[in-house]
Amino acid sequence: MAITESPLRRATVSEYTGTAGRLLLGGVLLYAGLAKIGDQAASIRAVKAYRILSNQVAEVVGAALPMIEIALGLLLLAGLATRVAAGASAILLSCFVAGVVSAWARGLRIDCGCFGGGGQLGATESPDYGLHLARSVALLAIAVFLIVRPRTLLSADARMTRERIDAE
Repeated sequence: MAITESPLRRATVSEYTGTAGRLLLGGVLLYAGLAKIGDQAASIRAVKAYRILSNQVAEVVGAALPMIEIALGLLLLAGLATRVAAGASAILLSCFVAGVVSAWARGLRIDCGCFGGGGQLGATESPDYGLHLARSVALLAIAVFLIVRPRTLLSADARMTRERIDAE
């Protein structure tokens, strides 16, 4: 009987980094979606506050966004279709970055609605666009890393790949 090495011992720095990034990005997306799913009106209000999309399109996006974030978060946490989920996350995060930059450039005073709520800020509240952009750009960098290097530890992708190799 041959003794096989644990995949954790053979892992590269890239796989450890990718695993941490995948779990972080998946966790953030799952949390963001769950924070919004219970209040669809607030999610729609947050999308409308950016004043980029028509009311009808903003309603569809606001209603669908929490479900998309939850689905992407679950895929990433499971490590299933990592490259595809990371690609979709990168597109989503790029839209978030563009929306915040647009709101900031146009002088809008809104809460991004990233983790629920959102919409116009009160007279005494100030938007924190810099923090939102820094967070979104960092998560976008993780998504891009996972597109380039989707191989991570403790993932359904790795398990399926090993099973295919073992079957051959």
